[in-house]
Amino acid sequence: MNKTTSQFDFEEALEALKSGRDLNGKDGILTPLIKQLTEAALAAELEQHIKSGDEQNRKNGATPKSVQSASGSFQLDTPRDRNGTFEPQLVKKHQTHLTDEIERKILSLFALGSSPMGWTPPPLIGINVPD
Repeated sequence: MNKTTSQFDFEEALEALKSGRDLNGKDGILTPLIKQLTEAALAAELEQHIKSGDEQNRKNGATPKSVQSASGSFQLDTPRDRNGTFEPQLVKKHQTHLTDEIERKILSLFALGSSPMGWTPPPLIGINVPD
């Protein structure tokens, strides 16, 4: 997740919901939350990849791509590593659509209190991360 990404504003989301704005769709209320949580999960994947690697490696920015989900379209900043060995599992390279299952899991994790910062993908997502 890049440093300029703003945090999901719950108060703003509640006001938008009260005013009749849709939860899903192009300007859906949940779209920024899905984006933020997905980027946090991808960042955690990269951190784990770098820590578990045998060779020297480090972060190397992010590559933006347009992703579509049931909650709407958004630009996802996929992190990358210097050596080019990182293969994200949550949203794979060249994948441009979040499945409903992935989106439900991301929202479920958030509802269960999983913090997006310093977060390691739990088994619920279906990604095996070595300790």
